[in-house]
Amino acid sequence: MWPVEWRTDIAPVAYSEAIQVMEDRVQAIATGMAPEMVWLLEHPPLYTAGTSAGEGELLMPERFPVHRSGRGGRFTYHGPGQRVAYVMLDVKRRGADVHRFVASLEEWLIRTLAQFGVHGERRSGRVGIWVARGGGDEAKIAAIGVRLRRWISYHGVALNVAPNLEHFNGIIPCGIVGHGVTSLADLGHVIAMADVDTALKAAFAEVFDPPDAKRTPEEERTGA
Repeated sequence: MWPVEWRTDIAPVAYSEAIQVMEDRVQAIATGMAPEMVWLLEHPPLYTAGTSAGEGELLMPERFPVHRSGRGGRFTYHGPGQRVAYVMLDVKRRGADVHRFVASLEEWLIRTLAQFGVHGERRSGRVGIWVARGGGDEAKIAAIGVRLRRWISYHGVALNVAPNLEHFNGIIPCGIVGHGVTSLADLGHVIAMADVDTALKAAFAEVFDPPDAKRTPEEERTGA
């Protein structure tokens, strides 16, 4: 098998362009014509609606372009200062278990954040990664939304590095009320995007290429 290819775009990528690139790559991977790929990028400000998005969750429809997406999940925001990582991976070769694959994406983000001293956590019934802020308050720092075609994944994760958090006010992020959104910068961690990319690559190798493929990401992390 080819090693996973990494692609990084510096300039913001239009959402429609990204969708076309992903769909073409998914087809190439499925037919054995190209390797798996992780694509690191940023988008200009926009909102995307997943397959479970409700119309009432879009609070400011005229604020930014709105894109209907085939990924799972609800409304989310993408924009400068947010590291989007699109993952085009062969899920069948990696165990053919969608729930485990999503858990691996969560673990990838948790390990990435840990490299900056941030404790990311899962929450039952809420996809994505959260951080506790004290006093019972918590906020979402990373979103996950994927789609599979012929067992090849696309779309992926979005980690808030230093986006304009006020831009999230135009939606109910992921359909969840009563909780805020945060970022590394909001938590006091001013980190260059290149350093975030380095952390993502290191954590990816730990989670998706574990020494014992039969162990779950949680088992690998805890040593169980």
